Amino acid sequence: MTDPLTRAPGAASPDGDAPTSDAAGTALTSNVTDTALVFEGGGMRASYTSALVRELIVGGVFVDWVAGISAGSSNTANYLSRDPARARASFVDLVDDPHFGGLGTLLRGEGWFNAEYIYQRTGGPGQALPFDFDTYRANPAQPNFGAFRCDTGEQVWFTRADTGTMDELMVRVRASSTMPGLMPVVTIDGLEYVDGALGADGGIGLDRAQRAGFDRFLVVLTRGRDYVKPAPTRGQELLYRTVFRRRPAVVDALLHRHEGYNAVREELFALEEAGRAYLFVPDVMPVDNGERDRARLSASHAAGLEQARRELPAIKEFLGL
Repeated sequence: MTDPLTRAPGAASPDGDAPTSDAAGTALTSNVTDTALVFEGGGMRASYTSALVRELIVGGVFVDWVAGISAGSSNTANYLSRDPARARASFVDLVDDPHFGGLGTLLRGEGWFNAEYIYQRTGGPGQALPFDFDTYRANPAQPNFGAFRCDTGEQVWFTRADTGTMDELMVRVRASSTMPGLMPVVTIDGLEYVDGALGADGGIGLDRAQRAGFDRFLVVLTRGRDYVKPAPTRGQELLYRTVFRRRPAVVDALLHRHEGYNAVREELFALEEAGRAYLFVPDVMPVDNGERDRARLSASHAAGLEQARRELPAIKEFLGL
């Protein structure tokens, strides 16, 4: 089940029987209801932006509507579970886990990143990266996880209605994060999904927030201000057509993704200029999406933390806190 849109600003939660407190019995509330929080993906570049997740939680910034795609889905889940330590560990510490992935798992068909392990096994109690599902479920905020449907090329959004158990949540975060070619496709209810970054909106999720009724946005990007996504080279096009020949919608999305991505960024900068968006844009981006070196990832997170702490007062001012 997927929800075409979640509630508009200020509307009541559709989950009337959902818990409203965490495991300790503390009532959870949102203090920002007129602004959408949107996390861009970017693989291990989220080592940088996960620092903002930490600072938002520690700083008491609780937005009521959150969307994430790809690595942004992990940031979304960690933000809504209000777990600043897990936000960092997901993109820094976990790479030292011997089951994280590599050439061996790639050759076994498990992916360069061992996604089934990373998303569907590490979050359990006593596992490598326990996930506080009770707090996630108690959080009144509405989550949106974007994935790409392989057969139709449709951008699909999973919401709270689709994530009633931790298994349901984590398989959808995995689907949203499945980089085609580097990780095996994910099947949910008989349908195949890959990385939501292939969607027509460029993988940022602005359109989703706008269709939900928002006109103010806090958007967390993983590329610098000067970045422009290039069109695929001829060699890349041939590779896509060969590797994904049985999934033409994936090929088409890969060939045209740069168009939607660049257009959405231009729109975001215009919204920023108009005072309707606050963009957290990395001052630097020291790693790429496939980075596996922990020291580099740790340095990336530290750089993100410095920027997040510097910008948090301005973010709070924008949000009216």
